[in-house]
Amino acid sequence: MPAIATPQSVEQRVGAIDWPRAAGELDAHGCAMLEGLLNTDECDALSALCPRDDLYRSRVVMARHGFGRGEYKYFDYPLPDMIGALRTAVYPHLVPVANAWNEAMRIDVRFPPSHAAFLRRCHQAGQLRPTPLILQYATGDYNCLHQDLYGEHVFPIQLAILLSEPGRDFTGGEFVLTEQRPRMQSRAEVVPLRKGDAVLFAVHHRPVQGTRGAYRVNMRHGVSRLRSGHRHTIGVIFHDAR
Repeated sequence: MPAIATPQSVEQRVGAIDWPRAAGELDAHGCAMLEGLLNTDECDALSALCPRDDLYRSRVVMARHGFGRGEYKYFDYPLPDMIGALRTAVYPHLVPVANAWNEAMRIDVRFPPSHAAFLRRCHQAGQLRPTPLILQYATGDYNCLHQDLYGEHVFPIQLAILLSEPGRDFTGGEFVLTEQRPRMQSRAEVVPLRKGDAVLFAVHHRPVQGTRGAYRVNMRHGVSRLRSGHRHTIGVIFHDAR
């Protein structure tokens, strides 16, 4: 990895994000863009890890399971420095939102301030396998709407980073969120990511304020069909898996 991808530089970069704005967008829309989280060299370095089978604990061909088309690989521990650093640095900024969401939805679980403490909770419950992953798509590939849960302990927000440039490396392949409110039609949100941009989004459900207080909406995410080219993405999930 390039020298700029040190844990210290990642922590400084993450600390400079306008987190009140991001929290407001998560509350309002269930997602928030972080523009230019990674630079071009960092994106290319992460994409270059895809063929490195020694880095991964498992590979999933989506068509075999009805998940869509394309493939993804779960990193094994130890995670690549950049991904581990992002997981550690981003998590504390999301804890206030996650705890406020659970309080509003009358869910008793509260999340500890550090990611290390949260991972200890996961591991004590038998969720020992790392969940950050790299996804790759070719022409005609897509990812069905889904939720990344993996066990009892689920952190309610996750991060995805686009490593390829729309319009140059691929066309189509938009990141899509859907929100199902009770007794209403589903709402779709398309996030216009560029290379190096990230999106924070609700994993499972989030609260929405109604006339009689907050109620729970169900969230799913996926990727629309690639019209041409190749697309790489990093997914940073904060809970580990059974």
